[in-house]
Amino acid sequence: MRKTKRKLVFDALFYLVVILMVVAILFPILWTAETSLKGKQSIFASSPQWWGFPIENNYYRPFVVEGYFRMLWNSIFTAVGSVIVTVPLAFLAAYAFSRYRIFGAPTIYFWSLTCRMGPEAAFIIPYYLMINRLGLYDNDLSLILCYSLFNLPLAIWLMKSGIDAVPRAMDEAALVDGCSIYKLLRYVVLPMATPSIAAASILVFVFSWNEYLLASVLTGLRARTITVGLQAFITTIGIRWGEMAAVSMVALIPTVVMVAALQKYIVAGLTLGAVKG
Repeated sequence: MRKTKRKLVFDALFYLVVILMVVAILFPILWTAETSLKGKQSIFASSPQWWGFPIENNYYRPFVVEGYFRMLWNSIFTAVGSVIVTVPLAFLAAYAFSRYRIFGAPTIYFWSLTCRMGPEAAFIIPYYLMINRLGLYDNDLSLILCYSLFNLPLAIWLMKSGIDAVPRAMDEAALVDGCSIYKLLRYVVLPMATPSIAAASILVFVFSWNEYLLASVLTGLRARTITVGLQAFITTIGIRWGEMAAVSMVALIPTVVMVAALQKYIVAGLTLGAVKG
């Protein structure tokens, strides 16, 4: 009887914590969505208006008049480009670290991870000077290059765990059967390491999409991303809250779609190789 009561109390506390966490996560999104539909008077009303307020189209001016669709495209292009560059390189590097005896491999592997630990501000001046010297300032390629450099260590770390979980005996059996290294990677290792590859792709995309500092320094008007464009709503005469909220809601869509499409791989990819034996 006591165990039953304890279990009921534990379950009630557990679900209460889950509900509070869900509310804490969803409330800012719902508030932003509501703000994107309000006019200035409703936004600055003394008492919050949750319904019955006059709806205002805060989406029209940013995306039709001020060119925020271009910034949205720049963000999509740079984030997808970063995934396309980072994931194949990380897969090959992770396979090499996992399968081959490379001189100084632990040092190289640790050094690559420490590069990701450093703050972006520590690299911003050298990156700016190199990008400017290469003539890539205000170019989408400069962001793809920098994002790939920053995200490559993380992707290697995630994929190495996934490749380590693939038995070496499968590699040996495939090579004995006459598989080339390309076919081994394509038909044996790649399918079995899909969860870690998907998890790495999601994180690389999200980190590239949300990045602000590098994009604010390395871009002007042509290659400006949506995260940098949001600061334009902060003006000398006030903050355009409604339009900022509208652009923020649109900026959420690509990441939500990608995570929803690949969510089944996230937990599997992040925990692959955590339990051995």
